[in-house]
Amino acid sequence: MGDTVENATFEILKGIQASLADLRAETVTRFDRLEARIDRLDLGICEDRRIAAGMPVMMRAAAGDFDARVSEFEGRVPALESRTS
Repeated sequence: MGDTVENATFEILKGIQASLADLRAETVTRFDRLEARIDRLDLGICEDRRIAAGMPVMMRAAAGDFDARVSEFEGRVPALESRTS
């Protein structure tokens, strides 16, 4: 009976050791995937920051263009008004 208990104990310990090895391998794999995902997110954040920094420049340019067009139109209005009067 002593051999049976020792064999069973060793089999249980081997099973636990195998489970721990599988868990470690799975954890490493998950960690690697998470690192890759974080790297992709970092790249996306950098791109978003660059885009956000450029948006005020584009808004100012659009506002300036709009202002120039309105000023040009305002300059023509008195000429058109004098023609109809």
